[in-house]
Amino acid sequence: MPDIHHFALFLLSGLLLNMTPGADMLFIVSRSAGQGVRAGAMAALGVGAGCLVHVTAAAVGLSALIAASDLAFSVVKWMGAAYLVWLGMGLLRARSQALAPQATAAPMATAPLRAVFWQGVLTNVLNPKIVLFFLAFLPQFVGPSTSGQGWAFLLLGAVFTVNGTLFNLGVAWAAARARHRMGRMQRLALWVRRLTGVVFVGLGLRLALASRV
Repeated sequence: MPDIHHFALFLLSGLLLNMTPGADMLFIVSRSAGQGVRAGAMAALGVGAGCLVHVTAAAVGLSALIAASDLAFSVVKWMGAAYLVWLGMGLLRARSQALAPQATAAPMATAPLRAVFWQGVLTNVLNPKIVLFFLAFLPQFVGPSTSGQGWAFLLLGAVFTVNGTLFNLGVAWAAARARHRMGRMQRLALWVRRLTGVVFVGLGLRLALASRV
């Protein structure tokens, strides 16, 4: 049976990450604002599908690593802790970034919905930072027992992906209905990034201090 702990903290951290503007959100907003809510929804579903690829790879890799040796996992633990702290510090230093295409920018070319979906998949799959994030993030919420760890990683990853996809579908709907209001969200987005940075620095330090994850 999957040994999952600190599930509430996992949900909070995942929610903050999903709310943080990044390449995926910019792609969804651009498609939704340019082609309508259906295109934005397909972009969000594509991003979610790409996320499942990373989740599966992380679950298989982490399970094999834990079974291999304590030393190998300790190395990844320290690398993961350093990465989370580095990611958090970067978010704390972040400045406000545009969530919607600027009026002066060239409009994104119209594409079939199927193509938009696969663009969303590739936007996520080809981002190596997401691989590092899952390798650093997921082990903190799984118990030390080796039995069922692979299933625990998959379950947490699936929950993260479903929640993120639901949030991104909401982003697509909002961008399609209120593109002219997106500029008002910049200050809120900046503070979300900073709050997420604080959480990730804390998670990185927690991971570094853990005797076994």
